[in-house]
Amino acid sequence: MAKPRELKRRIRSVQNTRKITKTMELVSTSKLKRAQDRVVGARPYAQALAEVIGDLYSPALAERFPLLRQPAHGVRRTAILLITSNRGLCGAFNANLIREARRRLTEVEGQGAAAELHLVGKKGVSYFRFARRATASQRIDIGDRPTAAHAAELVEPLMTRFSAGDLDAVDVVFAKFNSAVSTPPTTLRILPVTPPRAAEGGEGRRKTVNYILKPSAEAILESLLPLYVRNQMYRALVETAAAEHGARRTAMKNATDAGGDMLDLLQRTYNRARQGQITQELAEIVGGAEALKG
Repeated sequence: MAKPRELKRRIRSVQNTRKITKTMELVSTSKLKRAQDRVVGARPYAQALAEVIGDLYSPALAERFPLLRQPAHGVRRTAILLITSNRGLCGAFNANLIREARRRLTEVEGQGAAAELHLVGKKGVSYFRFARRATASQRIDIGDRPTAAHAAELVEPLMTRFSAGDLDAVDVVFAKFNSAVSTPPTTLRILPVTPPRAAEGGEGRRKTVNYILKPSAEAILESLLPLYVRNQMYRALVETAAAEHGARRTAMKNATDAGGDMLDLLQRTYNRARQGQITQELAEIVGGAEALKG
């Protein structure tokens, strides 16, 4: 059994660590609320964009816009953009995202297509550098407060290359924010654009849609399609940021709770060791007194 002095040092160490994890839990909770507000604010706008594009979509129009065009020869080259965090201490959050990206890379290459990798976040960059996987681009400056400008910077080059025929598809791997404890890694295809109602074969179209189109459906789609793609990227960024804070809060709470359990165990062990030490000291005093009497 460890000595009381050593146990006392371990107790102080666990107490200090528990203070740190508790503080980090509170900070993550505060950041999560703000990030969650950005996610909630982005969703209605994205839904409205999707509804308008779905109502305007027609196969005839699709041939006029490169962002809507399905590759006639099949998918030969896919860009996969992985979003991870810049910091750790968030459990298996980044590992799950990296695993999903690796799965998607294997799937694409297994179908005979070329896959190029684009990375956002230090954790993804570090992993694929260690794995010696070539990457097409890297960004580590976005952090956990992404903006619409960041989304545009990421997706504009990909839209240009897709329109020129250099890419046949663009997938984004991100953490979908369902709740603070449910953030599954998700792969979303943002190019080519597939309007929701077109994907449903028309079944999801609203029964009555009355629009006065000015200047024309073509001009409206020309403006809305790039905006829609940028918004999809922005949603992926803000949902991943919110998911990161949720994962870190959960991880720090678990660490704080584990520290509390360890403190209870150490305290009981310390009490037993101290009691044993006191008993031994009393026995030595009594033994010494008897020796003096003799």
